[in-house]
Amino acid sequence: MAETAQQAVESEPAEVVPADSDRKTAHSPDADDALVQEGDIAGDYLERLLDLLDYDGDIDLDVEGGRAVVSIDGGEDLDKLVGPRGNVLEALQELTRLAVQQETGVRSRLMLDIAGWRADRRDELSELGRTTAEQVAESGEAVRLKPMTPFERKVVHDAVAAVAGVTSESEGEEPRRRVVVVPET
Repeated sequence: MAETAQQAVESEPAEVVPADSDRKTAHSPDADDALVQEGDIAGDYLERLLDLLDYDGDIDLDVEGGRAVVSIDGGEDLDKLVGPRGNVLEALQELTRLAVQQETGVRSRLMLDIAGWRADRRDELSELGRTTAEQVAESGEAVRLKPMTPFERKVVHDAVAAVAGVTSESEGEEPRRRVVVVPET
């Protein structure tokens, strides 16, 4: 089933909050406190991991867009924690989310970046989405991009949405799910 650019969000399970949970809305100060707590738990978990691996790295915690963001920078071996096409980074992000969930009892949506890989990849994908959208707007012919992760597809959908006369949708099943850019009808 295809999804429109507006529906394209990272393919994460919907957050299930127990009925007795006191988790606040994303705009309340209590929600920011909960996200800071998530970042702190994630930072501690990742610090222990770096110590076990004997890797150097500076851990930075932030809150952006209603989610905790954890970045690790500054170490020479950090590229090994990114892996090919970010595969190791994705796995570490999931493990970190699970560690946070184990401590808080709430599904975490935190974003992990290592050595600036995710930020650089976001820039590359934004450019790909924009140029592909412009090409489709000019030619009137749909373009299917190569399979991407949910993070990558979201960035491309957002970039396509900024170009008039085109839209995007996702097709296929994981792990071969891809973005298709089509002219608006």
